[in-house]
Amino acid sequence: MILLESNNYIIQTTLAEKCIKPSSLDVQFVDFDGVRFRLSTPERKTLLLLSMSIRCWDELVKYGVDGVLQREYGNRVKPQPEPEYNVSLELDLEQFPPEGEERDALIKSISLLKRNALAAPFELAFDTQKQLAPSGQGQGELLALHYRDEEAIYVQASFDRVTVIFSTMFREETDRIFGKVFLQEFVDARRLPTIQSAPQVLYTTRDPPLELKHLPGLAQTEDVGYVTFILFPRHFANSEIASGTISHIQNFRDYLHYHIKCSKAYMHSRMRHRVSEFQKVLNRAKTEVAVVDRKTARYEYSTFLMTTGTNSQISGRSMIR
Repeated sequence: MILLESNNYIIQTTLAEKCIKPSSLDVQFVDFDGVRFRLSTPERKTLLLLSMSIRCWDELVKYGVDGVLQREYGNRVKPQPEPEYNVSLELDLEQFPPEGEERDALIKSISLLKRNALAAPFELAFDTQKQLAPSGQGQGELLALHYRDEEAIYVQASFDRVTVIFSTMFREETDRIFGKVFLQEFVDARRLPTIQSAPQVLYTTRDPPLELKHLPGLAQTEDVGYVTFILFPRHFANSEIASGTISHIQNFRDYLHYHIKCSKAYMHSRMRHRVSEFQKVLNRAKTEVAVVDRKTARYEYSTFLMTTGTNSQISGRSMIR
C-alpha cells in the first residue's frame, strides 16, 4: 500500500521539471473525487497556466474560498479562470526562486491547490467555534460540501467543538462489510490509552446523525454510511495544528476506500494461492494407472532364442522340423 498525500504528484513533478527545462505543455488529468486539472503554456514556455474544476465550487465560494486562495497564492490567481474551469493560477517560471528549499516549498504549495480550496469550510468552522467559545452556548451554520454525486461532507461548529460528518456510499455488499469493520476499528481504537488525544469517531448506517435529521432528500438505505468526527479545540489550537488536521481529515474518504480495495485484492490473492495448493494436493492423490504388458507365445519364443544362442536356435529348428 502507498501513502496518500494531500498534494497532487503530477503538478509537483511537472513544475519541478519545467523549472529546470522549460518547454511547451498541455496536459489534463483527474485527481481524487473527480477534480479535473489542466496544466498548459498558452503564451510562452516559461508561463504556465494551472486550472482546476471541482464539483462543489459554488459552495466553496460561499464559505470564503476566494480569500483562502488569495492568501496562499496572491496575484497568481487570475481574475477570470480558464473556460470550463473554476479557478486558474498563472505561474511565471522566470519569477520563481532559485533552485533550493524555497522553490521546493513554492511548488509544494501550488500542488496543494485542491487541498487549500477544500480547506475553506473547515477554517470558517474553526473561526466560528472560537467566536462561540466565550459565550459557552450556541452553534454555527451547517456547512455542506457535495463533492461527489451521492456523497457529501458536513461541517458544523459549536461552542466547544467542531463536528465533521462524512456520508459515504458503498456500492457492493463486500465493500459495506469491509467498511463496517474498518470504521468500527476507528470507534474502538480511541479506547487505547496511547491515542486518547485522537478525535472521537462515530459510525452509523441508514439513519443519519442528529445534526443531519432536518435535511431533506437524504438516502436512508444500507448502502449509505455516516462517519462523524468530533474535533475539540486542541485539534485546531494554532494554525500549524489546524493545517495538519484539515489535511488529514480531507484524506479520510480516499483512505477508507483505498484500504477496502487493497484488502479485497489481498484476500483474492490468498484465495488464488489456497486454490493452487488444493490443486497440488489433489494431483498428488491421483492413483497411477498400472501398465500391463501382454506377452504372446511368439514373444516368449523369440526371447528364448535370443537368450540361448545360435546352437539353441539350430536345435530349435531341428526340433520343430
